[in-house]
Amino acid sequence: MSKRKLQSGGLTRREMLKSTGLVLGGLAIPGVLESCLTSTTSTPSGTIKIGYVSPLTGPAAGFGEPDPYVIGLAQKAFKDGLSIGGTNYSVEIVSRDGQSTPSVGSQRANDLISGQKVDLMLATSTPETVNPVSDACEAAGVPCISTVVPWEAWYLGRGAKPGQPSPFKYTFHYCFGVEQFFLAYTHLWPQVSTNKKVGVMYPNDADGNAIRGALAPLLKGAGYTIVDPGPYEDGTNDYTAQIQKFIGEDCQIFNTFPIPPDFATFWQQAKSQGYTKHVKIGQIAKTGLFPSQVSSLGAIGNGLASGVYWAPTWPYKSSLTGVTSKQLGDGYESATGKQWNQQLGASLSLFDVAAAVLKASGNPKDKSKIVSAMSTLTVETPIGNLDWSKPAKFAGVTIPNVVSTPIIGGQWKQGVSKWPVDFVICENSADPNVPIASTLQPYSG
Repeated sequence: MSKRKLQSGGLTRREMLKSTGLVLGGLAIPGVLESCLTSTTSTPSGTIKIGYVSPLTGPAAGFGEPDPYVIGLAQKAFKDGLSIGGTNYSVEIVSRDGQSTPSVGSQRANDLISGQKVDLMLATSTPETVNPVSDACEAAGVPCISTVVPWEAWYLGRGAKPGQPSPFKYTFHYCFGVEQFFLAYTHLWPQVSTNKKVGVMYPNDADGNAIRGALAPLLKGAGYTIVDPGPYEDGTNDYTAQIQKFIGEDCQIFNTFPIPPDFATFWQQAKSQGYTKHVKIGQIAKTGLFPSQVSSLGAIGNGLASGVYWAPTWPYKSSLTGVTSKQLGDGYESATGKQWNQQLGASLSLFDVAAAVLKASGNPKDKSKIVSAMSTLTVETPIGNLDWSKPAKFAGVTIPNVVSTPIIGGQWKQGVSKWPVDFVICENSADPNVPIASTLQPYSG
């Protein structure tokens, strides 16, 4: 592996390991990321503390896989501090593992708020991590910016109601939503001939309930027949009843939003019971976002359709680090020996937003000024240009504090790169700037 420095702010493997201290002898050391990761100047006149919570362990651990590399990039960008309002501040990043569990996420957030006295909180990846962190920050009056939770699951899932005054003052979010999934699916699915019967598996959790209430009616309105066996509990290990229903109805399209272990169990049972022979489009979300999740399925993972919220072909860059999307993907692969992971772009984007709003606040130690700056913030990130002066809408109603971002449809395929499977973009309805590489092919599992 080359040790030459990567272009435009990337890190070599040696630099990445040195800056994070997370890996020894090629093995991750549990708990080490839960430490203060600090960049300081020689003569700091103040310190900004940024809390960061993500799932490093548990069912959603795949989302946390790129954290060491991304935090290393942010540290490098912050090494000389931030000059704000005539004062130069050193920047300290304090990272915690939410363990994919709401109670733990809440505990980690409260520790960062009360124990570490963070000035700004960042959180990412699934409602199980992000929502409790956001709630803790809202209660404590600490600004929080989050992503990678469908915005309906974040906003509605925390008790807000469109058309009524928002209960959120300190918490801000950006992510794709039901509209973006609908656009992706209705531009992707017609590429394969089907009977338009969709078997859906939506769990009884924040994601599943939001999707069931909003996406299923939209698909029905677009001419699809929805076959829904009803909510199931996370951790279910026998899906025979659902599978037999899908076979009986000849559901040629399958759609689900499960935690990764549940889908692996379901799909293996679907194969053994013969349902995958009926499936022409296997459309998954929340799971199947990362190569490791698809590869672990073996042959039955090839050809699954999914979505991406960032890929190395995205035509955007990080405003904090100057790293382009291609450099971000290439740098990660070179430094870690692992395949690119779409969470790279999303996690780095949080630090882009953080740096931009801290600068825009004029005083990063005044939480009210950070909140005020968020309402009009615009910033370029690897996932696109974010603008909080143009918030998301729900049925024509403005959703305060929320910016919607793209989800792009495609398919996991073998033999398209040096990796065992790779994601191929097949539609770009949510962002025409993202290049299309191929068309959707029928699933043949």
